[in-house]
Amino acid sequence: MAGHSQFKNIMHRKGRQDAVRAKLFTRLQREIQVAAKSGLPDPAANPRLRAAIQAAKAANMPKDNIERAIKRGQGGEAENYDEVRYEGYGPGGVAVIVEALTDNRNRTASAVRSTFGKHGGTLGETNSVSFQFNRVGSIRYPAAVASADDMLEAAIEAGAEDVESSEEGHEILCAPDDLAAVQEALEKRFGAPEQAILTWKPQVTVPVDDEKAESLFKLLEALDENDDVQRVIANFEVSEAALARIAG
Repeated sequence: MAGHSQFKNIMHRKGRQDAVRAKLFTRLQREIQVAAKSGLPDPAANPRLRAAIQAAKAANMPKDNIERAIKRGQGGEAENYDEVRYEGYGPGGVAVIVEALTDNRNRTASAVRSTFGKHGGTLGETNSVSFQFNRVGSIRYPAAVASADDMLEAAIEAGAEDVESSEEGHEILCAPDDLAAVQEALEKRFGAPEQAILTWKPQVTVPVDDEKAESLFKLLEALDENDDVQRVIANFEVSEAALARIAG
């Protein structure tokens, strides 16, 4: 996903690794709590919980933090989080999807709407932009676990639809309902993945000129910094020159 990977890269180029890491831990803990509370307590029988735990381990979250999040979810002490989605347009006509876990829908909706407005975007109704994306299961492995050909072969055998391999790693794509089965099949061969989630893949990307790119990234960064937001997906494509300038 060009938009997602470019946004991730720009955050690292801007030297925000520590802030990104802290935010990631918060998101992962919240996801573990929700997964533990909504499904079976055994990770072996709860693919969502297993994926959340593995993502936390891949991010080097301390074991105590992971166990504490699981206990909060299983013990019923965790907050009641609702899964909500917001959709809108950013500068340059870029479609933006914001997924959140929140214990206060009014607070989160107000904050997201305000962020869109402050940064040249417009918050739309549900399904106002999601038709431009496909809902997919996404499983990520490091590049070192297999060659592109071996990963493609294994993924097809597991029931996946496609694989996108690069120096950054392998992303295996599958139908949403097949995520757990594909994840389990790949785990038997390559071990636990870095990430296994349901997400959105743009059907097409929107080229954004250098002038609007900076405004767009300010919007995406502001949305990403909201404590309730789990992930931000957008269908943009910007030049390497624009990325370098924004990072500088």
